[in-house]
Amino acid sequence: MTPAAPAMQIVILGSGTCVPSLARSACAILAVTPTQHILLDVGPGTLRRLLEAGHDMALVDHIFLSHFHPDHTGELASFLFASKYPASHRRTAPLHLAGGPGMTDFFKRLEWLYGPWVRLDENRFRLTEWRPGPSEALTEGDIVIQTAPVAHNPESVAMRLSRPNGPSMVYSGDTAPCEALVKLAEGADLLICEAAAPAGQTVPGHMSPAEAGDIATRARVGHLMLTHFYPECDREDPVSDARRSWKGPLTLATDLLRLTLSR
Repeated sequence: MTPAAPAMQIVILGSGTCVPSLARSACAILAVTPTQHILLDVGPGTLRRLLEAGHDMALVDHIFLSHFHPDHTGELASFLFASKYPASHRRTAPLHLAGGPGMTDFFKRLEWLYGPWVRLDENRFRLTEWRPGPSEALTEGDIVIQTAPVAHNPESVAMRLSRPNGPSMVYSGDTAPCEALVKLAEGADLLICEAAAPAGQTVPGHMSPAEAGDIATRARVGHLMLTHFYPECDREDPVSDARRSWKGPLTLATDLLRLTLSR
């Protein structure tokens, strides 16, 4: 019998922004493999969406932050607090928290603000600060992780998750168009890319659907998923905008959308 190809399930937990919305929580993506549960960003609403998606927060092995804006990190303190209390639900599995340059200081400030309420047992907690610039591939369980700096904040990174001999996905985080994202996304099966506002209405540090489509085309990805929609983008036609530059498979992210990647 031929063994099953390595697979990865992607669950969109938050496809929105800082703008409150009943339909779109703030930024969060869950990547699931047979041995790993990885949260990419943990914006407000993430814990509720995890439950709605049928996933237990206690199973999350890693939280990777694209940058430190509140719509990407706002529920981190709540996640850590819920991992400690009550005693009957206290987290026992290890947790790995990682982010770009400044991650160590960011977490120290969070501890200064909340003290022991967010401080996990050091034997079960690992903090990683990714170095500036493109990273070397790191392996965590059955996932290989690479990061690259992108054009948003000084600490901003895009992330690539790959299964050995299997599929790969790239999450842009927030960014303006940049060559580092093109290079990181080269040949990926899925690019989940921010498309915050329609063409002609973008603000510095963000992209339109057309610009995201251009990134996907240049990187020759297999599938483009647009996310991080401000209301202005929802009121327009992001599909037509993206189709100016992207002709391949296209999905508009919605909260609780699931996609399985396999080869």
